[in-house]
Amino acid sequence: MRIDELKPPAGSTRKRIRIGRGHGSGKVKTGGKGTKGQNARTGGGVPPYFEGGQLPLIRKLPYRRGFRNPFRVEFREVNVRDLADFPAGSAIGPEELETAGVLRGKAGPVKVLGQGELAVRLTVRAHKFSTGARAKIEAAGGSAEIIDVSAFAGSRVQAPDEERDNDPRQRPE
Repeated sequence: MRIDELKPPAGSTRKRIRIGRGHGSGKVKTGGKGTKGQNARTGGGVPPYFEGGQLPLIRKLPYRRGFRNPFRVEFREVNVRDLADFPAGSAIGPEELETAGVLRGKAGPVKVLGQGELAVRLTVRAHKFSTGARAKIEAAGGSAEIIDVSAFAGSRVQAPDEERDNDPRQRPE
């Protein structure tokens, strides 16, 4: 078989109808567009959203304001009260929180929030801590360790040191 012998299978293609090319074509004069009117003209027809002069649906809907930040990072939140159930002296990270069923959501960095009380000494590892959560963990004799956020794939979270370094208000003059 050569390239000049290639052709589509029988019945898969149709001959194009040439409109307005004489009486033998069967599509003469108006070319299948009826008689006069908006749709018979060149460039004629109504836009897809046109509703015959009725107020279009697109104009009935409220205008959308604001914007969605493409760089926003959704943290999975854990409160200090949820950590009180762990045994004293244990090291807790995102994996341990997931197996305990404390974390909700499929994926994302973890932030520890300060709601509730903690009386157990724990070593807590997370991507971010609120000020209150850090104070409560340390007051109970534990420690709060920040996990390197670059290790969490797909996030654009900055470590606290990087946030301070990149903040123009905190730079020494």
